[in-house]
Amino acid sequence: MTLGSTKLRYTALTGYFQHDAQPTDRSFEAVSITPVPCLIDRGYETDKSFDPLGEKSSWERFAHYLDHLNEAAGGKAVYKLLYAARHGQGYHNVETEQPTSSPAQSYWAKLDGDDKMTWADAHLTHTGIGQAKAMNTFWEDAAVTTKLPLARRHYVSPHARCLETCELAFSNLTLPPGGGEVPAFKPLIKELIRERLGIHTCDRRRTRTWIQENHPIFAIEEGFVEKDELWKPDVRETLAEHAVRVKAFLDEVFASDDAPIISVTAHSGTIMALYEVIGHPAVRVAPGAIIPVLIKAEVVEG
Repeated sequence: MTLGSTKLRYTALTGYFQHDAQPTDRSFEAVSITPVPCLIDRGYETDKSFDPLGEKSSWERFAHYLDHLNEAAGGKAVYKLLYAARHGQGYHNVETEQPTSSPAQSYWAKLDGDDKMTWADAHLTHTGIGQAKAMNTFWEDAAVTTKLPLARRHYVSPHARCLETCELAFSNLTLPPGGGEVPAFKPLIKELIRERLGIHTCDRRRTRTWIQENHPIFAIEEGFVEKDELWKPDVRETLAEHAVRVKAFLDEVFASDDAPIISVTAHSGTIMALYEVIGHPAVRVAPGAIIPVLIKAEVVEG
């Protein structure tokens, strides 16, 4: 189900996942979703008819409830479960482990690298590769053990670290017998979900040609130009400006994509901008982590 309007308002529906109530400062940083502590084991109004004997898993009951929300909305609203995945550790994360306010970090962030590593449009480190592979193992295991519903559509930032994470984390997934078919893995690259633009070289993307040659499995959105025309060496995008981009991304998805469950493989900054748009608490997300959010979209009158 979709909404054929770009004048949409988004709301994060909380009370379904444990991270909804977690601290938003550095005292908590989500590591990953797990079958038991992530989804709150709670009841839904659809349980009586869907699971009268109490035989279904929490994820099965939630997925059925999500379908119910969309059916009951009668086209006036659309509900989607969005798995927001942060890329695994990249070489830029190694370089920027210093406090963000440090002069040293500000200096190095403007360079392409040093004599030990390159972090301009950074690749995943060995640790980051392991984190992305761990995501894949999680999806496979959880789909069997807890009937966690897999994303039916995937969106990804064009940065190398996100392309690598997305492919390692979501490709070659299979469902248990009777679980239906997983759509062909063809993630769509979207400029709108890039990291905060400007100054930091890790956020300057490679060319369209490089992406096509190195990641042919991905689809590239229409209008995606050869060279990066968005990143500027002397101007850093604000959170408010980033939120406008993410809002535009949601507008496109909710207007054209009928999948009730999607994944977005992007960046910590993009996830923070997403929180800003949907009104979700700003829960910090570690590299290689996945945060599920339930989003309601409704048409704004007038």
